[in-house]
Amino acid sequence: MGTRPSEASPVQNVVIEKPYRFVPPVRGSLWPAIFQRLRLFDIYLRRVHGVVDHECRGVDRLRASLRAGHGILLTPNHCRPADPVVIGFLARQADCALYAMASWHLFHQGRLTRWAIRRMGAFSVYREGIDREAINAATQILETAERPLIIFPEGGITRTNDQLHALLDGVAFIARTAAKKRARPPVSGKVVIHPVALKYRFQGDLATTLAPVLAEIEHRLSWHPQRDLPLVPRISKLGLALLALKEIEYFGQSQPGRLGERLARLIDRLLEPLEQQWLGEPQAGGVIPRVKALRMKILPEMVRNQLPPAERQQRWRQLADIYLAQQVASYPPDYLTSHPSVDRLLETVERYEEDLTDQVRVHGHLRVIIEVGEAIEVDPQRQQRGQPEPLMTEIETRLQRMLDSLAQESPRWS
Repeated sequence: MGTRPSEASPVQNVVIEKPYRFVPPVRGSLWPAIFQRLRLFDIYLRRVHGVVDHECRGVDRLRASLRAGHGILLTPNHCRPADPVVIGFLARQADCALYAMASWHLFHQGRLTRWAIRRMGAFSVYREGIDREAINAATQILETAERPLIIFPEGGITRTNDQLHALLDGVAFIARTAAKKRARPPVSGKVVIHPVALKYRFQGDLATTLAPVLAEIEHRLSWHPQRDLPLVPRISKLGLALLALKEIEYFGQSQPGRLGERLARLIDRLLEPLEQQWLGEPQAGGVIPRVKALRMKILPEMVRNQLPPAERQQRWRQLADIYLAQQVASYPPDYLTSHPSVDRLLETVERYEEDLTDQVRVHGHLRVIIEVGEAIEVDPQRQQRGQPEPLMTEIETRLQRMLDSLAQESPRWS
């Protein structure tokens, strides 16, 4: 893998500069059974992500679909890196193994990670292109009803537990294709989708936990620690300062307007020049689909190693700007004002730290709630081109409704 230019902002390790090769899952039930019997999910989540407790709700809905022999697609929200492993708790209670579609970059996080996630049922998908092998693998899993399949429809980690981002229509394409094949004799079965809401509750001392993180960020800004401020104004003040720094970098000065307007303006400043260059015109819609469309244009020649050093360095800078746009989009403007809960305050500060350092410290004391929604039967007939995909609208509506309900269980900070 090539080395990124030192001038570029952190892009994390989500863009792999090498030719893509599909990574299949390890079949069979032996390894999932070993992971569950030894409680390896529990140990990993506690040590790496600070998840110390869990609760599963609506498991009977999944069990009913398993008994009926349906092809089952699980579509969780994706707010934390722990999400794919957390679903293992649900698999344990439902007494089933799972398959999961996982971004290709996860298979390049080290040999142990690659070894483990394949044996837990993960297979790769190349998000910077059309991955027919991954689509075929997912379709076949649903067609044969071998195991439930997990696909995160947001397409990336959002860090906003209570609010969904735009969903990718590829989920509906896979589900409908499988439903069409499964409807043919001799199978004559169904494909169903269960939205799965993941909600993380912080059960530690929030003020004590956040104090050192906030002080370190303030030190980075050459500020005196703002300990005299209440917690919510202190977090908001830091957020406005970090936004103003990026506005000065890209506009030359901080921008006027409401927070939502400023965030949207910065995203467009980052993406629209690149969309004009690579796609011929600025694009509309969610940030994740816009990011994916740009990466699909920028990366192929980089992967084939067909660029001179100066051009390659310029493209890494463009990828860094694209990644920054994705980061900015993870800050809903009313996230703290509408419901300043303990969990939202923690998430916001974690995002600050991640965006500044590409790392997030483990605070522990997290309890995750995993709620399975009612089954949505998939109609094999596809929607006409150019029309909104009703299946994705149904998934989004149900999942957001579940998250809204779970959000009320987070205590407001006072």
